[in-house]
Amino acid sequence: MHQAALTLDPAFRVAPVQRRTFGTFVEHLGRCVYTGIYEPGHPAADEDGFRADVLELTRELGVSTVRYPGGNFVSGYRWEDGVGPKELRPRRLDLAWHSTETNEVGVDEFVRWCRKAGVEPMMAVNLGTRGIEAALDLLEYCNHPSGTALADRRIAGGAKEPHDVRMWCLGNEMDGPWQTGHKTAAEYGRLAAETARAMRMIDPKLELVACGSSSSSMPTFGAWEAEVLTHTYDVVDYISCHAYYEEKDGDLGSFLACATDMEFFIRSVAATADHVGAKLKSRKRIDISFDEWNVWYLSRFQNADPPSDWPVAPRLLEDHYHLADAVAVGGLLITLLRHSDRVRAASLAQLVNVIAPIMTEPGGRAWRQTTFHPFAQASRYASGDVLRVEPVCPSYETAAYGQVPLLHAVATHDERSTTVFAINRATDRPMELRLDARALGGARVVEASTLSGPDVYARNTADDPGRVAPRPNPDVRHDPETVVLPPVSWNVIRLG
Repeated sequence: MHQAALTLDPAFRVAPVQRRTFGTFVEHLGRCVYTGIYEPGHPAADEDGFRADVLELTRELGVSTVRYPGGNFVSGYRWEDGVGPKELRPRRLDLAWHSTETNEVGVDEFVRWCRKAGVEPMMAVNLGTRGIEAALDLLEYCNHPSGTALADRRIAGGAKEPHDVRMWCLGNEMDGPWQTGHKTAAEYGRLAAETARAMRMIDPKLELVACGSSSSSMPTFGAWEAEVLTHTYDVVDYISCHAYYEEKDGDLGSFLACATDMEFFIRSVAATADHVGAKLKSRKRIDISFDEWNVWYLSRFQNADPPSDWPVAPRLLEDHYHLADAVAVGGLLITLLRHSDRVRAASLAQLVNVIAPIMTEPGGRAWRQTTFHPFAQASRYASGDVLRVEPVCPSYETAAYGQVPLLHAVATHDERSTTVFAINRATDRPMELRLDARALGGARVVEASTLSGPDVYARNTADDPGRVAPRPNPDVRHDPETVVLPPVSWNVIRLG
């Protein structure tokens, strides 16, 4: 059995838990919107056509924010197409995903869904094929109370109160050649800065996100952030990061350590932002919005044949996740929490059907994927302050990242309890984790659960939705507090 230890001390405070860490993402992509959150005629559809079963699972997941409407989709989106009477809304070709967009769901429906789900809307504007004017029009439509043509158009459509969207993304992945309207860093930086300045003329208290790199492997990574922030530093609040991971060529060890890359990504972007701030002699700090992250088997999508027609809501990117995927997602959540001093918002991409924790069938059931569980548990139990923990444990060699610790962990603490989130990356045997809780005044382990099992590639299905789910961990001992973590496992340990 592997041996590991960590110390829990409220003095080792990193930052408060950021509720926006538990954001997700709804894009007009595949079946995320249509037959995902929205399906009129479904037995569980409400009066607005939203699936009540998906709403219930969204609440259980503990989602805080939802980014919308993209993603690659936003770079060709005309937001006006999705407002007003549905029977008059145009159908459009979506170049990003080679689909037909019906525009049955637009900004008003999305915000209505957010209110029902109890989540904060986070909007993206099109800086691919459009620019400043369209962004200003959308902001006025969403947030101005009344008395202008756009605000009154919203009211006429049934939304009397302003949508009051606070957080806005200035485009999406503009560093990517796949993006409609792809730009150089200088081109995008100038456009984003001018858009931000104009939007702040309407509302100076908006929270604005500039596009960072869409991957740490992009050839422009680092240089892109430096150039974009040189233009936008004074007028934005966040720089974005996007990252997706998958198991490649059967290399499970590297896959379970993918959070190592996310750690590098966050530290590099923070350092670059601080360097730009120093050059500008600014006392302001730019934070990070990690507004796309997940396990995504991108290679399968890249190797698939494109559709020959322009379908409506095709089955795209519907990865069916297994236990090891869920453990990797748990590791990424731990990393986001560990950097709560700098990562102030994040979005798991996406919410339903498309590389998602929730799956549905048209006219049928909705169920929880394996990746649902670490997200839901982290959102539920992470509260108060994030504590820095430095596990003492063995390391193992990975092909992708070199030597990596077998244990990856973080803790949160409030006046009621302390919670440890931990993954055991070992594939060969369990790990005995000893917790030094002396600084907690005699707190003991009161609850421990594990997401684990004999088959690391076990999946949930509509017929067997509970095959992979958290179970109570019976291997708990006291004096000192000790919990045995199964191999390839996500674990939640609560002390009180």
